[in-house]
Amino acid sequence: MEQKDYLLREIEKIGALMRAIRQRLFGGKKNEASHLETEIENTKDELLRETNFDLNKFLDPDTQYTNEYILSFAGFSIENIELLAEFLSEIGFSDECENPKMFLEKALQLYHLCNAKSRVYSFEREKNMNTINNALQ
Repeated sequence: MEQKDYLLREIEKIGALMRAIRQRLFGGKKNEASHLETEIENTKDELLRETNFDLNKFLDPDTQYTNEYILSFAGFSIENIELLAEFLSEIGFSDECENPKMFLEKALQLYHLCNAKSRVYSFEREKNMNTINNALQ
């Protein structure tokens, strides 16, 4: 029972953190003094500090390694993996992004992982995957 409570707390913690990060980066007014790359670095630091998730490790091009890496975190449920995919795709689609292909490919990888692990088909996920695939072509 304690293990289940711990897992639920971790899932909620990571979900809340991902939503807060997305809101800070993409919600509301744009701060002219705030550049995307600076915010990405701040996000990397925050994820590492709060959840011990190293975004730099995750951005490694080795798909198998990064799938195993993200699945090793108890708090990354399918919903939280989708939140991370949305976050990475928003960075990739941003005009300020220096390496959009890397972020879009990682977002697509996460959506594929969600499809492999989820028992529920998602039209929204498929739509997001098609949008990313079109951008990468």
